[in-house]
Amino acid sequence: MMTGPSDYVPPKVWTWTAPGDGKFSSTNRPTAGATHDKKLPVGEHPLQLYSLGTPNGVKVTILLEELLATGHTQAEYDAWLIRIGDGEQFGSGFTEINPNSKIPALVDLSHEQPIAVFESGSILLYLAEKFGAFIPKDIAHRTACLNWLFWQVGSAPYIGGGFGHFYAYAPKKIEYAINRFSMEAKRQLDVLDRRLAESPFVAGVEYTIADMAIFPWYGGLVEGWLYNDAATFLSVQDYPHLKAWADRLLERPAVQRGRMVNRVFGDPSSQLHERHDASDFETKTQDRLVKKS
Repeated sequence: MMTGPSDYVPPKVWTWTAPGDGKFSSTNRPTAGATHDKKLPVGEHPLQLYSLGTPNGVKVTILLEELLATGHTQAEYDAWLIRIGDGEQFGSGFTEINPNSKIPALVDLSHEQPIAVFESGSILLYLAEKFGAFIPKDIAHRTACLNWLFWQVGSAPYIGGGFGHFYAYAPKKIEYAINRFSMEAKRQLDVLDRRLAESPFVAGVEYTIADMAIFPWYGGLVEGWLYNDAATFLSVQDYPHLKAWADRLLERPAVQRGRMVNRVFGDPSSQLHERHDASDFETKTQDRLVKKS
């Protein structure tokens, strides 16, 4: 049963007064553009990634690690940490490559003029096409892959900004908002579960960028690492095909490595704040750096 109505009455014209008291309120504002001057660091590899180990950031590092695992040496990359809680996404260097001030953002230095790519779905598509990998060549299967890729980028805001925000992060628990977005979250989980009941991967028989895009969000939900106890709240046991698919992906070494890059939470052994070489996974995780210091 719904609780009583809020006593909030929207004004005729909305104005922004100050950040709210939600967990990520400091990362949002109603205007674009840089708030301070700060150049971005540049490493030695062709690809420069500026990111954080959120679901959107993990999509890209999984793909980069999968490309390297399959022999695409030109996919070597430097992964630089952007701490969005500290407002680093509003630095002048970052807004130059992504005027939307959201992670991840990528710069490809292998061209005569560097190419900046932003929006996680665009980065996945760019890299898949650049290396001719993890995207089907057949028009029907390619279209299926893109269908699911774009489904994810269009649907995830309901999971993150909708369900996740109101369930886990909002300063007040609003029953209407939680019910509204829980219903949509479960509908999306059911969409995937039905699809994966008939196909080993979301786009068909091939493992593609569509799987890499969907896994950090929906795989994260059913594996239980998103939004506190959301897995219990959403009864993820109702989606066995989705859980089995997530389990299979989680067994892939490249997926395991991709989840570590730019990660700043969890067990220190799972955190690789910056990645500049494959050996960093063995020598520069936070647990090892702490021991050295």
